[in-house]
Amino acid sequence: MKITQKGHSNIQEIDFNNLKFGATFSDHMLICKHKDGKWGEAEIMSYQPLPMMPGTQVFHYGQSVFEGMKAFKTDQGKVLLFREEDNFNRLNKSAKRLCIPEIPKEIFMDGLHEILNLDSEWVKQGDNFSLYIRPFIFASGQCIKATISDEYTFMIICSPTTTYYEGDMQVKIEQKYTRAVKGGTGAVKAAGNYAASFYATKLAREKGFSQIIWTDAENHEYLEEAGTMNVWIRIDDTLITPKLSDTILGGITRDSVVQLAKDMGIEVEERAISISELKEAHQNGRLKEAFGTGTAVSVIFIGSITLDENKMQFPKQVDSYARKLKANLTAIQHGKIADNHGWTTEVESSVASH
Repeated sequence: MKITQKGHSNIQEIDFNNLKFGATFSDHMLICKHKDGKWGEAEIMSYQPLPMMPGTQVFHYGQSVFEGMKAFKTDQGKVLLFREEDNFNRLNKSAKRLCIPEIPKEIFMDGLHEILNLDSEWVKQGDNFSLYIRPFIFASGQCIKATISDEYTFMIICSPTTTYYEGDMQVKIEQKYTRAVKGGTGAVKAAGNYAASFYATKLAREKGFSQIIWTDAENHEYLEEAGTMNVWIRIDDTLITPKLSDTILGGITRDSVVQLAKDMGIEVEERAISISELKEAHQNGRLKEAFGTGTAVSVIFIGSITLDENKMQFPKQVDSYARKLKANLTAIQHGKIADNHGWTTEVESSVASH
């Protein structure tokens, strides 16, 4: 691996207490190219523009996949990655679905640890801080024929983060537009999935909502995802989240919360949630709380869910499951309590010399 360290860091120019999510980037990036049927040598260099031709295929056909993952700093100053193996596996699952060559594990892992070694000061201590890590692969061959590319580029960039949303989310149930269909790419992190979701989200935000809850494409009767998050509801003392399918992304935070809830003795059901069940539970006073989970947001409270003109408001729960789960998840990620599931990995240099 070739490593060219940036001469002067601009970290002193960053106000870490006023970060706009995803708009500030650390000093270094990783780049690796696939050509002639194989991945070449990975290179770490200073964060900089990419030279790209107008005919580069990703611009025209959207052949691109990505991951979202995070690193955290302990009170002792160690940098911890959260569930790196799961992010690696999901990136390659997405790549396979879009006919992109899978990235070798050593390129992904060695590059990830090296860039975090170089940019460890960008991972700030404190429960509200983390370093958001964006690995991605895109079609970098040049051809405007609708076909798979003959060249690809893998990259990793990093962005220091604090809170994604301020306050509780106010969401509406979307019953016109669709995020994903059976047999499509809804279960992988294809870049085009997100572009296609922006219009419906924009309309909802113009009406004062934070996000939307997507429903099934066939009849718009069942909850699927909350914007870019997995959605959860609590009926009585049971937590329910939609069962994974080819229209729902298997969230790594979702999987973590399923396990943590079970550890805490909370009953968890992974099954279909109909709009009618949601309405009935609210009318009967059995709908206690709702929240979303995702890498960027961690665990975020939903203050209300609106269906047409009917607003289902959630009172603050004294024994909020979401609050307890978020506290446990955050404590594990920052190394404050024991990680009994082997989710965290301490960042260590994997390349002997530069």
